[in-house]
Amino acid sequence: MASNVTTAAPEAEPPILEQIRTAQQAARASFRFKFVLTWVAILGVVGFAIIATGNADPDFTGKWTLYILGGTGLTILISTVSIILATFLAVLGAMGRLSRNGYVNGSASLYVSLVRGTPLLVQIYFVFFALPQVGIVLDPIPAGIVALAFNYGAYMTEIFRAGIQAVPRGQREAAEALGMPERQILRRIVLPQAVRIVIPAIGNDFVSMIKDSSLVSVVGLQEILWRSNTVGRSNSQLIQALFIAALVYWALTIFFSTFQARLERRMAMSDVRI
Repeated sequence: MASNVTTAAPEAEPPILEQIRTAQQAARASFRFKFVLTWVAILGVVGFAIIATGNADPDFTGKWTLYILGGTGLTILISTVSIILATFLAVLGAMGRLSRNGYVNGSASLYVSLVRGTPLLVQIYFVFFALPQVGIVLDPIPAGIVALAFNYGAYMTEIFRAGIQAVPRGQREAAEALGMPERQILRRIVLPQAVRIVIPAIGNDFVSMIKDSSLVSVVGLQEILWRSNTVGRSNSQLIQALFIAALVYWALTIFFSTFQARLERRMAMSDVRI
């Protein structure tokens, strides 16, 4: 005999909750509109000022924009290689700063203090112009990469040191109790977790390095700033050329910042699943 099964109808959502949700959606839409309107208004004022002062030349923009954009590849290449080398230096520096050996700790601390206490531009000049006096001659691209990596490696040393110290000490002690050697503990337990912790900071430094890479233009590297400065001066359109360069740097930072934000969200989701 078939049984009569009655299914309870889903309860209607209380009107107050629906009103709250509608109000929240309206508030978010209003915020986005005001946000976009502010950007458009400010950029419009800047653009109008450039046009009103006679510093806007459509012919110059059409002729030289692609040439300035041609330096983007070199900028990204220098920044990418430099951040990789800087990460390697930072790992060594962080391990040195945590070492109980006075010589090792002192060397790492001197490296961090010296680099953080001097301007990046001075370090670029030193690598490219001063080192040849002692027989070390580097081409512009290697010189720029060495200077950027050397500088950022010192700042990232403190980031990696904090990341290593953030790994629970109990995990290291458990590995020591199992008889694992110190190198294996660092390679298989400490460093993988530390790298995961500092990835957001590395992303921030990479975005900063893209902008700081403009300083290597002083050694003749034909990246974005060098190209914009060259064509701007030769055509008496420096304001417009630098404005184009600024927009290119801005677009690069927005792109990589968006990529970093997505990576952080993905990592956060994986942490929740764990």
